[in-house]
Amino acid sequence: MEELFIGWLKEYGYIILFLWSILEGEIGLIMGGIMCHTGDMSYPLAVFVAGLGGFTGDQIYFYIGRFNKGFIQRKLHSQRRKFAIAHLLLKKYGWPIIFVQRYMYGLRTVIPMSIGITKYSGKQFALINLISAWVWAAITITPAYIFGEEILIALNWAKQHWYFALPFAATFAGGIYYYFHQLEKYLLEKRRSRVAENNYTNN
Repeated sequence: MEELFIGWLKEYGYIILFLWSILEGEIGLIMGGIMCHTGDMSYPLAVFVAGLGGFTGDQIYFYIGRFNKGFIQRKLHSQRRKFAIAHLLLKKYGWPIIFVQRYMYGLRTVIPMSIGITKYSGKQFALINLISAWVWAAITITPAYIFGEEILIALNWAKQHWYFALPFAATFAGGIYYYFHQLEKYLLEKRRSRVAENNYTNN
């Protein structure tokens, strides 16, 4: 099964990388960087394709927000906290939030949809989104391309010593989740305090 998967990657690498990048999965880009290191993929082309995939994904979410209000209303019901945070970030930071939203786990799909709801220029969003996507692809693929041999050694070790690797991976993932959960709580509390302050001032 593993050999079959590797064979697919070698034969359809760029297609898989593009589709994976639409979902903005860094694991796919890291795999692409490793394949660039082994010579199975071209580094410049991998960055180009991954960037286009990331760009396509966010454009889809943006236009879902712009043209599918019913879907957004259903999303708002279950993820209203995240939409509130996204609107707060967009109002406070403006266009740079488009550039950095790819690194904000838990808000990656919500922020483009939130921007789509507003009257923000579609052309301006597309331009910033495209540049951001290529930067994201380069930042993610380049380290794997440079340190591909070390990553392969680490993966081989993890495969042989999975009983050590699994708890470490679970702890790492849990730490990331906890950090962004706390960040979400902080932003919501800040938003509530700002709303309360505005209400007090108006009264």
